[in-house]
Amino acid sequence: MTITLDFVLSVLNKIVDILLVWLMFYYILKNIKNNVKLTLLFKGLVILLVLKVAGDTFNLVTIGWLLEYIIMWGPLAIIIIFQPEIRSVLEQLGRSQLLGRHKVLTVDEREKLIYEIVQAMDYLRKSKIGALIVLERDVSLSDYINKAKKIYGDLSSDLLIALFFPNNPMHDGGVIIQGDRISCGGAVFPTSGNDKISKRLGTRHRAALGISEETDCIALVVSEETGRLSIAVKGELYYNLSLDDVRMMLVDELRPKKETEIGDEIDEEEIYEENK
Repeated sequence: MTITLDFVLSVLNKIVDILLVWLMFYYILKNIKNNVKLTLLFKGLVILLVLKVAGDTFNLVTIGWLLEYIIMWGPLAIIIIFQPEIRSVLEQLGRSQLLGRHKVLTVDEREKLIYEIVQAMDYLRKSKIGALIVLERDVSLSDYINKAKKIYGDLSSDLLIALFFPNNPMHDGGVIIQGDRISCGGAVFPTSGNDKISKRLGTRHRAALGISEETDCIALVVSEETGRLSIAVKGELYYNLSLDDVRMMLVDELRPKKETEIGDEIDEEEIYEENK
């Protein structure tokens, strides 16, 4: 078989075509995973598909008849009912970054980042000063940064404490961290409409949960009333955590996936002890 230039170009064309389709599905599924409502919708569609296959296999007439109508009108109903969530996913696709800034931090820089945040949260909880700290990951938070007060300063516990100190104009808003720098203060985030969240929790907790439902960020909260610490990540709120819990969750969530679990944990523990 003679390999011609046309044959090579044809093969490359098919490879590029397949890669583009794979990338499209990868980013869509990745952003669906970060949206709680769309995750439930995706699970529902999988269940309907399983029922359809079972109905066709075992000749279940009634189930098959109902599913025919669902398949016929379902897409239109999904677009109407889940229009805000679909728009949110499309916006996330536009904001997605191939390489989040947290991923290019060295182990030392990442451990210093965690150390400074934990030190600030320790002071804030003891003083019962409310705070909302959001760490950007793969999904860009530039839309929220553009509407907030720009800072672009090196991260330090002293700067974080100052930003949330009472009577500071940015006290009630959130701080956004990109990599190991504070990008802005006074940021306003969407509040979660999750009915499962306790009514005793205030706007900061709902805003932390809301931004974690829309993006893949890590949102840390210090309660102004109780001084308790919380973390919202992947649409879940972890309430009343200890400082060690906060530190370990940050270590786990910020660790690049390629790093080995045991070796990296030892390195980060040693660096943290040196910084104490």
